[in-house]
Amino acid sequence: MQLIQLSDWLLDIAFLLYVISSIFFAVAVTGKNWAGRDPKQHEGRYGRIAYWLAVIGFVAQTGYVAARWIAGGHSPTSNMFEFMAFLDYCIILAYLIIYRIYKLTSIGAFVLPLGVIMLAYSYVFPKQITPLIPSLQSYWLHIHVTTAALGEGILAVGFAAGLMYLIRTVPQHISTKSTKWLEIVLAVVLMLVGFILMDSTFARMDQKTVFEMKKEEMNAVGQKVKPKVEYILPAIVAPADSTIIKEGPMSPLFEAPTWMEGKDAARKLNTMLWSVLTGAILYGGLRLIFRKRLGAAIKPSVEGVDPELLDEISYRAISIGYPVFTLGALIFAMIWAEEAWGRFWGWDPKEVWALVVWLFYSAYLHLRLSRGWIGAKSAWMSVIGFVIILITLVVVNLVIAGLHSYAGV
Repeated sequence: MQLIQLSDWLLDIAFLLYVISSIFFAVAVTGKNWAGRDPKQHEGRYGRIAYWLAVIGFVAQTGYVAARWIAGGHSPTSNMFEFMAFLDYCIILAYLIIYRIYKLTSIGAFVLPLGVIMLAYSYVFPKQITPLIPSLQSYWLHIHVTTAALGEGILAVGFAAGLMYLIRTVPQHISTKSTKWLEIVLAVVLMLVGFILMDSTFARMDQKTVFEMKKEEMNAVGQKVKPKVEYILPAIVAPADSTIIKEGPMSPLFEAPTWMEGKDAARKLNTMLWSVLTGAILYGGLRLIFRKRLGAAIKPSVEGVDPELLDEISYRAISIGYPVFTLGALIFAMIWAEEAWGRFWGWDPKEVWALVVWLFYSAYLHLRLSRGWIGAKSAWMSVIGFVIILITLVVVNLVIAGLHSYAGV
Protein backbone atom coordinates (compact mmCIF):
# COMPACT_ATOMS: atom_id res chain seq x y z
CA MET A 1 0.00 0.00 0.00
CA GLN A 2 2.88 2.38 0.79
CA LEU A 3 4.43 1.70 -2.63
CA ILE A 4 1.12 2.44 -4.36
CA GLN A 5 0.79 5.71 -2.44
CA LEU A 6 4.39 6.58 -3.28
CA SER A 7 3.80 5.89 -6.96
CA ASP A 8 0.71 8.14 -6.94
CA TRP A 9 2.66 10.96 -5.31
CA LEU A 10 5.51 10.63 -7.79
CA LEU A 11 3.11 10.71 -10.72
CA ASP A 12 1.38 13.81 -9.32
CA ILE A 13 4.78 15.50 -8.92
CA ALA A 14 5.69 14.59 -12.50
CA PHE A 15 2.37 15.96 -13.77
CA LEU A 16 2.86 19.25 -11.91
CA LEU A 17 6.42 19.60 -13.24
CA TYR A 18 5.29 18.88 -16.80
CA VAL A 19 2.61 21.57 -16.51
CA ILE A 20 5.13 24.13 -15.22
CA SER A 21 7.61 23.06 -17.92
CA SER A 22 4.92 23.59 -20.57
CA ILE A 23 4.32 27.10 -19.25
CA PHE A 24 8.04 27.93 -19.39
CA PHE A 25 8.25 26.54 -22.91
CA ALA A 26 5.28 28.71 -23.92
CA VAL A 27 6.98 31.77 -22.41
CA ALA A 28 10.22 30.84 -24.18
CA VAL A 29 8.68 30.74 -27.67
CA THR A 30 6.16 33.61 -27.27
CA GLY A 31 8.08 35.98 -25.01
CA LYS A 32 10.95 36.25 -27.51
CA ASN A 33 8.81 38.76 -29.39
CA TRP A 34 8.35 41.01 -26.37
CA ALA A 35 9.79 44.49 -26.75
CA GLY A 36 13.19 45.10 -25.20
CA ARG A 37 14.13 41.39 -25.04
CA ASP A 38 16.98 39.67 -26.84
CA PRO A 39 15.03 36.84 -28.58
CA LYS A 40 17.83 34.26 -28.49
CA GLN A 41 18.82 35.01 -24.91
CA HIS A 42 15.19 34.97 -23.74
CA GLU A 43 14.36 31.71 -25.50
CA GLY A 44 17.57 30.06 -24.31
CA ARG A 45 17.09 31.03 -20.66
CA TYR A 46 13.46 29.96 -20.35
CA GLY A 47 13.98 26.97 -22.64
CA ARG A 48 16.72 25.59 -20.37
CA ILE A 49 14.52 26.01 -17.29
CA ALA A 50 11.67 24.25 -19.06
CA TYR A 51 13.93 21.42 -20.21
CA TRP A 52 15.34 20.71 -16.75
CA LEU A 53 11.86 20.82 -15.22
CA ALA A 54 10.88 18.17 -17.77
CA VAL A 55 13.95 16.12 -16.84
CA ILE A 56 13.10 16.24 -13.13
CA GLY A 57 9.50 15.34 -13.93
CA PHE A 58 10.72 12.41 -16.00
CA VAL A 59 12.86 11.19 -13.10
CA ALA A 60 9.81 11.39 -10.81
CA GLN A 61 7.74 9.47 -13.35
CA THR A 62 10.48 6.85 -13.61
CA GLY A 63 10.08 6.39 -9.88
CA TYR A 64 6.32 6.01 -10.40
CA VAL A 65 6.85 3.30 -13.02
CA ALA A 66 9.28 1.39 -10.77
CA ALA A 67 7.09 1.65 -7.65
CA ARG A 68 3.92 0.70 -9.52
CA TRP A 69 5.68 -2.23 -11.19
CA ILE A 70 6.93 -3.59 -7.85
CA ALA A 71 3.58 -3.02 -6.11
CA GLY A 72 1.54 -4.70 -8.83
CA GLY A 73 4.01 -7.44 -9.73
CA HIS A 74 3.71 -6.62 -13.45
CA SER A 75 4.47 -3.76 -15.81
CA PRO A 76 2.14 -0.78 -15.22
CA THR A 77 0.34 -1.18 -18.55
CA SER A 78 -2.56 -3.50 -17.73
CA ASN A 79 -5.41 -0.97 -17.78
CA MET A 80 -6.22 2.35 -19.41
CA PHE A 81 -4.86 4.48 -16.56
CA GLU A 82 -1.53 2.67 -16.53
CA PHE A 83 -1.19 2.51 -20.30
CA MET A 84 -1.87 6.23 -20.85
CA ALA A 85 0.54 7.17 -18.05
CA PHE A 86 3.18 4.90 -19.59
CA LEU A 87 2.52 6.35 -23.06
CA ASP A 88 3.10 9.80 -21.61
CA TYR A 89 6.35 8.49 -20.10
CA CYS A 90 7.46 7.31 -23.55
CA ILE A 91 6.53 10.64 -25.17
CA ILE A 92 8.63 12.57 -22.65
CA LEU A 93 11.52 10.11 -23.07
CA ALA A 94 11.43 10.53 -26.87
CA TYR A 95 11.34 14.31 -26.50
CA LEU A 96 14.31 14.42 -24.11
CA ILE A 97 16.38 12.39 -26.58
CA ILE A 98 15.34 14.57 -29.54
CA TYR A 99 16.18 17.72 -27.57
CA ARG A 100 19.68 16.48 -26.77
CA ILE A 101 20.25 15.90 -30.50
CA TYR A 102 18.78 19.10 -31.97
CA LYS A 103 18.65 21.56 -29.03
CA LEU A 104 15.40 22.98 -30.46
CA THR A 105 13.48 24.73 -27.69
CA SER A 106 10.25 25.33 -29.57
CA ILE A 107 9.50 21.62 -30.08
CA GLY A 108 9.14 21.32 -26.31
CA ALA A 109 6.30 23.85 -26.49
CA PHE A 110 4.38 21.31 -28.56
CA VAL A 111 5.53 17.97 -27.10
CA LEU A 112 5.23 18.82 -23.38
CA PRO A 113 1.61 20.01 -23.62
CA LEU A 114 0.84 16.81 -25.55
CA GLY A 115 2.40 14.86 -22.69
CA VAL A 116 0.34 16.82 -20.17
CA ILE A 117 -2.84 16.02 -22.13
CA MET A 118 -2.02 12.31 -22.22
CA LEU A 119 -1.21 12.17 -18.51
CA ALA A 120 -4.33 14.18 -17.65
CA TYR A 121 -6.31 11.73 -19.78
CA SER A 122 -4.95 8.84 -17.70
CA TYR A 123 -6.32 10.45 -14.52
CA VAL A 124 -9.84 10.04 -15.91
CA PHE A 125 -9.63 6.26 -15.38
CA PRO A 126 -9.56 4.27 -12.10
CA LYS A 127 -6.09 4.08 -10.52
CA GLN A 128 -6.58 0.89 -8.54
CA ILE A 129 -4.23 -2.03 -9.17
CA THR A 130 -6.45 -5.00 -9.92
CA PRO A 131 -5.54 -8.67 -10.48
CA LEU A 132 -4.76 -9.47 -14.10
CA ILE A 133 -7.38 -11.31 -16.10
CA PRO A 134 -6.14 -14.73 -17.33
CA SER A 135 -5.25 -13.55 -20.86
CA LEU A 136 -2.98 -10.85 -19.40
CA GLN A 137 -1.05 -13.15 -17.07
CA SER A 138 1.96 -13.48 -19.33
CA TYR A 139 5.41 -11.97 -19.71
CA TRP A 140 4.19 -10.83 -23.14
CA LEU A 141 2.28 -8.10 -21.29
CA HIS A 142 5.61 -6.42 -20.53
CA ILE A 143 7.00 -6.97 -24.02
CA HIS A 144 3.99 -6.23 -26.23
CA VAL A 145 2.39 -3.27 -24.47
CA THR A 146 5.54 -1.45 -23.39
CA THR A 147 7.07 -1.73 -26.87
CA ALA A 148 3.85 -0.56 -28.54
CA ALA A 149 3.66 2.42 -26.15
CA LEU A 150 7.30 3.30 -26.83
CA GLY A 151 6.66 3.24 -30.57
CA GLU A 152 3.61 5.48 -30.21
CA GLY A 153 5.57 7.83 -27.93
CA ILE A 154 8.26 8.29 -30.59
CA LEU A 155 5.62 8.75 -33.30
CA ALA A 156 4.08 11.50 -31.13
CA VAL A 157 7.28 13.53 -31.49
CA GLY A 158 7.01 13.08 -35.26
CA PHE A 159 3.46 14.41 -35.02
CA ALA A 160 4.55 17.46 -33.00
CA ALA A 161 7.32 18.32 -35.47
CA GLY A 162 4.96 17.80 -38.41
CA LEU A 163 2.32 20.04 -36.82
CA MET A 164 4.97 22.70 -36.21
CA TYR A 165 6.00 22.47 -39.86
CA LEU A 166 2.44 23.05 -41.02
CA ILE A 167 1.87 25.97 -38.64
CA ARG A 168 5.20 27.43 -39.78
CA THR A 169 4.59 27.08 -43.52
CA VAL A 170 0.82 27.19 -44.17
CA PRO A 171 -0.11 30.77 -45.16
CA GLN A 172 -2.62 32.25 -42.73
CA HIS A 173 -3.44 35.53 -44.47
CA ILE A 174 -5.89 33.74 -46.77
CA SER A 175 -8.32 30.85 -46.27
CA THR A 176 -7.28 27.69 -48.12
CA LYS A 177 -7.87 23.95 -47.82
CA SER A 178 -4.64 23.69 -45.83
CA THR A 179 -5.73 26.29 -43.27
CA LYS A 180 -9.11 24.58 -42.87
CA TRP A 181 -7.61 21.12 -42.37
CA LEU A 182 -5.07 22.52 -39.92
CA GLU A 183 -7.91 24.00 -37.89
CA ILE A 184 -9.69 20.63 -37.91
CA VAL A 185 -6.58 18.93 -36.49
CA LEU A 186 -6.33 21.52 -33.72
CA ALA A 187 -10.05 21.09 -33.00
CA VAL A 188 -9.58 17.30 -32.63
CA VAL A 189 -6.86 17.90 -30.03
CA LEU A 190 -9.21 20.28 -28.19
CA MET A 191 -11.89 17.59 -28.16
CA LEU A 192 -9.57 15.37 -26.14
CA VAL A 193 -8.84 18.29 -23.81
CA GLY A 194 -12.57 18.96 -23.48
CA PHE A 195 -13.29 15.35 -22.57
CA ILE A 196 -10.61 15.43 -19.86
CA LEU A 197 -11.98 18.66 -18.37
CA MET A 198 -15.58 17.44 -18.42
CA ASP A 199 -14.90 14.00 -17.01
CA SER A 200 -12.61 15.30 -14.26
CA THR A 201 -15.14 17.97 -13.26
CA PHE A 202 -18.18 15.70 -13.06
CA ALA A 203 -16.22 12.91 -11.36
CA ARG A 204 -15.57 15.32 -8.47
CA MET A 205 -19.19 16.54 -8.44
CA ASP A 206 -20.50 12.96 -8.12
CA GLN A 207 -23.63 13.72 -10.17
CA LYS A 208 -24.00 10.24 -11.64
CA THR A 209 -26.94 9.08 -13.73
CA VAL A 210 -27.75 5.39 -13.19
CA PHE A 211 -29.74 3.27 -15.65
CA GLU A 212 -31.14 -0.23 -15.17
CA MET A 213 -31.36 -2.46 -18.22
CA LYS A 214 -34.67 -4.23 -18.78
CA LYS A 215 -33.03 -7.33 -20.21
CA GLU A 216 -31.75 -9.71 -17.52
CA GLU A 217 -28.25 -11.23 -17.63
CA MET A 218 -26.46 -13.94 -15.68
CA ASN A 219 -24.01 -12.68 -13.07
CA ALA A 220 -20.82 -14.38 -11.91
CA VAL A 221 -22.66 -16.72 -9.54
CA GLY A 222 -25.30 -17.78 -12.07
CA GLN A 223 -28.12 -15.53 -10.91
CA LYS A 224 -30.34 -13.52 -13.25
CA VAL A 225 -29.98 -9.78 -12.61
CA LYS A 226 -30.78 -6.54 -14.41
CA PRO A 227 -27.44 -4.85 -15.22
CA LYS A 228 -26.92 -1.25 -14.14
CA VAL A 229 -25.02 1.40 -16.11
CA GLU A 230 -23.50 4.46 -14.41
CA TYR A 231 -22.78 7.69 -16.27
CA ILE A 232 -20.28 10.14 -14.82
CA LEU A 233 -21.08 12.75 -17.47
CA PRO A 234 -24.64 14.09 -17.89
CA ALA A 235 -26.73 11.75 -20.00
CA ILE A 236 -27.33 12.95 -23.55
CA VAL A 237 -28.07 9.44 -24.80
CA ALA A 238 -29.63 6.64 -22.74
CA PRO A 239 -29.05 2.89 -23.19
CA ALA A 240 -31.70 1.21 -25.31
CA ASP A 241 -34.43 -0.58 -23.30
CA SER A 242 -33.48 0.92 -19.94
CA THR A 243 -35.02 2.93 -17.13
CA ILE A 244 -33.47 5.65 -14.97
CA ILE A 245 -33.11 4.63 -11.31
CA LYS A 246 -30.98 7.64 -10.30
CA GLU A 247 -31.38 10.95 -12.07
CA GLY A 248 -28.38 13.10 -12.91
CA PRO A 249 -28.02 16.77 -13.91
CA MET A 250 -30.07 16.36 -17.10
CA SER A 251 -32.52 13.98 -18.76
CA PRO A 252 -31.40 11.99 -21.82
CA LEU A 253 -32.38 13.47 -25.17
CA PHE A 254 -32.63 10.14 -26.98
CA GLU A 255 -31.83 6.42 -26.74
CA ALA A 256 -28.81 4.72 -28.26
CA PRO A 257 -29.48 2.66 -31.40
CA THR A 258 -30.22 -0.99 -30.67
CA TRP A 259 -27.38 -2.21 -32.89
CA MET A 260 -24.83 -0.85 -30.39
CA GLU A 261 -23.92 -4.01 -28.48
CA GLY A 262 -23.04 -4.17 -24.80
CA LYS A 263 -24.58 -2.43 -21.82
CA ASP A 264 -21.76 0.16 -21.79
CA ALA A 265 -22.06 1.05 -25.49
CA ALA A 266 -24.44 3.95 -24.85
CA ARG A 267 -22.25 5.30 -22.05
CA LYS A 268 -19.27 5.28 -24.40
CA LEU A 269 -21.30 7.04 -27.09
CA ASN A 270 -22.36 9.60 -24.50
CA THR A 271 -18.69 10.21 -23.69
CA MET A 272 -17.86 10.78 -27.36
CA LEU A 273 -20.74 13.23 -27.78
CA TRP A 274 -19.53 15.28 -24.81
CA SER A 275 -15.97 15.23 -26.18
CA VAL A 276 -17.09 16.64 -29.53
CA LEU A 277 -19.36 19.21 -27.90
CA THR A 278 -16.80 20.53 -25.39
CA GLY A 279 -14.06 20.50 -28.04
CA ALA A 280 -16.24 22.64 -30.29
CA ILE A 281 -16.96 25.04 -27.43
CA LEU A 282 -13.25 25.32 -26.55
CA TYR A 283 -12.34 25.91 -30.19
CA GLY A 284 -15.05 28.54 -30.62
CA GLY A 285 -14.02 30.26 -27.39
CA LEU A 286 -10.36 30.45 -28.42
CA ARG A 287 -11.34 31.79 -31.83
CA LEU A 288 -13.30 34.57 -30.11
CA ILE A 289 -10.40 35.38 -27.77
CA PHE A 290 -7.73 35.51 -30.49
CA ARG A 291 -10.10 36.82 -33.18
CA LYS A 292 -8.25 34.71 -35.73
CA ARG A 293 -7.67 31.10 -36.69
CA LEU A 294 -5.77 29.11 -34.06
CA GLY A 295 -3.06 28.33 -36.61
CA ALA A 296 -2.58 32.05 -37.17
CA ALA A 297 -2.45 32.68 -33.41
CA ILE A 298 0.25 30.02 -32.90
CA LYS A 299 2.27 30.84 -36.03
CA PRO A 300 4.42 33.69 -34.52
CA SER A 301 5.87 31.25 -31.95
CA VAL A 302 7.52 29.16 -34.70
CA GLU A 303 8.46 31.91 -37.15
CA GLY A 304 12.19 31.59 -36.51
CA VAL A 305 12.36 27.79 -36.86
CA ASP A 306 13.87 26.26 -40.00
CA PRO A 307 11.11 24.24 -41.76
CA GLU A 308 13.66 21.78 -43.17
CA LEU A 309 14.86 21.03 -39.64
CA LEU A 310 11.28 20.33 -38.53
CA ASP A 311 10.81 18.05 -41.54
CA GLU A 312 14.00 16.17 -40.62
CA ILE A 313 12.97 15.76 -36.97
CA SER A 314 9.53 14.47 -37.95
CA TYR A 315 10.97 11.98 -40.45
CA ARG A 316 13.64 10.70 -38.06
CA ALA A 317 11.14 10.24 -35.24
CA ILE A 318 8.78 8.29 -37.49
CA SER A 319 11.57 6.21 -39.05
CA ILE A 320 12.56 5.13 -35.52
CA GLY A 321 9.06 4.84 -34.07
CA TYR A 322 7.73 2.80 -37.00
CA PRO A 323 9.85 -0.36 -36.48
CA VAL A 324 9.39 -0.14 -32.70
CA PHE A 325 5.61 0.09 -33.17
CA THR A 326 5.73 -2.76 -35.69
CA LEU A 327 7.44 -5.02 -33.17
CA GLY A 328 5.19 -4.10 -30.25
CA ALA A 329 1.74 -3.60 -31.77
CA LEU A 330 1.89 -6.29 -34.48
CA ILE A 331 4.59 -8.94 -34.16
CA PHE A 332 4.71 -9.28 -30.36
CA ALA A 333 0.92 -8.80 -30.23
CA MET A 334 0.32 -11.69 -32.63
CA ILE A 335 2.64 -13.98 -30.69
CA TRP A 336 0.78 -13.13 -27.47
CA ALA A 337 -2.61 -13.57 -29.19
CA GLU A 338 -1.60 -17.08 -30.23
CA GLU A 339 -0.58 -17.86 -26.67
CA ALA A 340 -3.67 -16.29 -25.04
CA TRP A 341 -6.46 -17.00 -27.53
CA GLY A 342 -5.06 -19.70 -29.81
CA ARG A 343 -4.91 -17.54 -32.95
CA PHE A 344 -2.49 -14.97 -34.36
CA TRP A 345 -5.18 -12.70 -35.75
CA GLY A 346 -8.89 -12.37 -35.01
CA TRP A 347 -10.04 -9.03 -36.49
CA ASP A 348 -10.67 -7.59 -33.04
CA PRO A 349 -11.31 -3.81 -33.36
CA LYS A 350 -8.04 -2.92 -31.60
CA GLU A 351 -6.12 -5.32 -33.85
CA VAL A 352 -7.70 -3.82 -36.95
CA TRP A 353 -6.86 -0.26 -35.92
CA ALA A 354 -3.30 -1.22 -35.01
CA LEU A 355 -3.04 -2.58 -38.56
CA VAL A 356 -4.51 0.64 -39.95
CA VAL A 357 -1.88 2.67 -38.09
CA TRP A 358 0.90 0.40 -39.34
CA LEU A 359 -0.33 0.53 -42.96
CA PHE A 360 -0.59 4.31 -42.82
CA TYR A 361 2.97 4.80 -41.58
CA SER A 362 4.15 2.19 -44.09
CA ALA A 363 2.59 4.34 -46.81
CA TYR A 364 4.26 7.42 -45.28
CA LEU A 365 7.73 5.88 -45.49
CA HIS A 366 7.09 4.45 -48.96
CA LEU A 367 5.87 7.75 -50.40
CA ARG A 368 8.67 9.72 -48.79
CA LEU A 369 11.47 7.41 -49.92
CA SER A 370 10.20 6.40 -53.36
CA ARG A 371 8.05 9.36 -54.44
CA GLY A 372 9.94 12.17 -52.75
CA TRP A 373 7.08 13.25 -50.48
CA ILE A 374 8.92 15.72 -48.26
CA GLY A 375 7.89 18.98 -46.69
CA ALA A 376 4.16 19.69 -46.52
CA LYS A 377 2.99 16.29 -47.84
CA SER A 378 5.18 14.47 -45.33
CA ALA A 379 4.05 16.76 -42.49
CA TRP A 380 0.38 16.19 -43.25
CA MET A 381 0.89 12.42 -43.18
CA SER A 382 2.76 12.59 -39.85
CA VAL A 383 -0.11 14.59 -38.35
CA ILE A 384 -2.87 12.38 -39.79
CA GLY A 385 -1.02 9.26 -38.64
CA PHE A 386 -1.02 10.37 -35.02
CA VAL A 387 -4.66 11.45 -35.25
CA ILE A 388 -5.38 7.82 -36.23
CA ILE A 389 -3.44 6.72 -33.13
CA LEU A 390 -5.60 9.05 -31.01
CA ILE A 391 -8.71 7.49 -32.55
CA THR A 392 -7.34 4.07 -31.62
CA LEU A 393 -6.60 5.16 -28.04
CA VAL A 394 -9.85 7.03 -27.41
CA VAL A 395 -12.64 5.97 -29.77
CA VAL A 396 -11.74 2.28 -30.09
CA ASN A 397 -11.09 1.85 -26.37
CA LEU A 398 -14.12 3.79 -25.18
CA VAL A 399 -16.74 3.12 -27.83
CA ILE A 400 -16.10 -0.12 -29.73
CA ALA A 401 -16.45 -3.38 -27.80
CA GLY A 402 -13.84 -6.10 -28.27
CA LEU A 403 -11.28 -8.34 -26.58
CA HIS A 404 -9.24 -5.27 -25.69
CA SER A 405 -12.16 -3.52 -24.00
CA TYR A 406 -10.62 -4.13 -20.57
CA ALA A 407 -8.47 -1.13 -21.36
CA GLY A 408 -11.46 1.15 -21.32
CA VAL A 409 -12.83 0.03 -17.98
